[in-house]
Amino acid sequence: MHVKINAKPGSSKANKTGSWRSGKKPKFLQSRCIACQLCVIMCPEGCVTGKGKGTFNVDLDYCKGCGICAIICPVKDIEMVDEEEKTQSRKISEWKEDK
Repeated sequence: MHVKINAKPGSSKANKTGSWRSGKKPKFLQSRCIACQLCVIMCPEGCVTGKGKGTFNVDLDYCKGCGICAIICPVKDIEMVDEEEKTQSRKISEWKEDK
């Protein structure tokens, strides 16, 4: 029996997997950042980007909410916040658009 496997490298970029996040998301405070880039290096999804102090952010389309970036940050400039914050912000912006 032969099974055809269709595995394409880099296919995760085509699949926005952040929709099933853990219930938490990283919040980059941008106040104590020393630009060590450990958050970029350690993110298993490769969705943290930035180069200099205060420039780091996360692509929530791909973030799973694992919290590795917050744990590894030596100056604790990343906090894990409830996903609910995103929902509340979205509701407020939708309300403003309706007005």
